[in-house]
Amino acid sequence: MAGIPFLRLPYISLRASTFSPLSILFQSPIISRTTAVSFCSASELSDFVPKDDSKRGPLKSGLYLVATPIGNLEDITLRAIRVLRSADVILSEDTRHSGKLLQYYNIKAQLLSYHKFNEAQREQAVLNRLKQGEIVALISDAGTPGISDPGTQLAKMCAKENIDVIPIPGACAVVAALSASGLETDEFTFVGFLHKHSGTRKERLMVSANETRTQIFYVPPHKLSQFLEDTTPYFGESRQCVIAREITKLHEEFWRGSLGEAKKEFLLRQPKGEITLLIGGKEETKPENPTDSQLEEELRVLISDGHSLSTAVKMVAERTSMRRKEVYSLALKKFGKIQVEDEADE
Repeated sequence: MAGIPFLRLPYISLRASTFSPLSILFQSPIISRTTAVSFCSASELSDFVPKDDSKRGPLKSGLYLVATPIGNLEDITLRAIRVLRSADVILSEDTRHSGKLLQYYNIKAQLLSYHKFNEAQREQAVLNRLKQGEIVALISDAGTPGISDPGTQLAKMCAKENIDVIPIPGACAVVAALSASGLETDEFTFVGFLHKHSGTRKERLMVSANETRTQIFYVPPHKLSQFLEDTTPYFGESRQCVIAREITKLHEEFWRGSLGEAKKEFLLRQPKGEITLLIGGKEETKPENPTDSQLEEELRVLISDGHSLSTAVKMVAERTSMRRKEVYSLALKKFGKIQVEDEADE
C-alpha cells in the first residue's frame, strides 16, 4: 500500500480496542476503527504453543517431517514448534543454518546433520532410535523435507518397517509460487531441478512442453539464462512463464511474461536467490471436423488400396474426431454400391 511504511517484526498481535502501555495505536487503512498493536518476541510467540494436556497427550514415536520457513522466519506453525521442542533428535540438512531457526524460537533439542552426502550412513542409526520409541524430527534448510531435499529414502524405509511417518505441513516454495503465479492451478507438474545429463534433460523438456498443465521447475540463479535458452525451443517463445524469486524474503519478486521476453530480460540481469520457475501448459486445440469431401477422399484412397469398406471406415474414424457411425453413413452413400459390386466380381 503506497505511503505506508513496512515494518518487519518477529510477531504482531492485533487486539481491536485493547490498550496497554506497550501498545501502539493506529488507524488501520483496512479496519475502519482504532486498533491496538502489541509486539511480541519470537520466544514470547513460542509460549503460545499449547502444552501437553490430558486430551492432547504426548507426541507418539515416529519420524516427523517438519516443514520450516523458506525465508521469512515467521512462516512456521505452532505445531512445528511443538514437535521440534518435543523431539529427541532433530535431523538437519545444515546444522549451522538450522541452528539459527532453533535459537530464534528457543528450541534446545539435539541437532544431528542429515544430508545427501551422509544419509545412507545415518539411516540405520536413525531407524534404531525410532524402533526404540524415540521422536525424530527431520527438517531441511528450507521448506518441506523430501521435496527436492533429503528425506525421501528415510521415509520409504520407515514405511517399510511400519514406523509412523507424520507430516507437519508448512512452507513449500512450489505451492507458494503456484498460488501467486496467475497461471492455472487445477493441474500442475512439479519437475524440480532438471537432470544434469543433457539427453535426460531434453527428454524431460519434450514431455513438459506437450503437457497441458502448468510445469514447475527449480532453477539455480546462475543457470537461469541457460535454462531459458534450453527451454524455449521446446515450449516456444510465446509460452507464458513466471519467475518467482526470493519467495517470502525481503527482495521477493514475481516476474511475468513470455519465455522470449524472459530470455531478453535475464540475458544481462543476473538474479540472486532461490528461483521457482513456472511455465504455462500447452493450450488444448480441439481438432476441426473434416469436411465430407475430405472424408470421401480418405475413404477413396483406403478402398483403392484394397481395404474393405468397414475397415476403411474404422481407420478414418480412429484418426479423426468423427464418430464411426457418421463416417459409415457417408461411406455407404458414396461407396456402398461400388464396394458391393467389387466384392461380387471377386
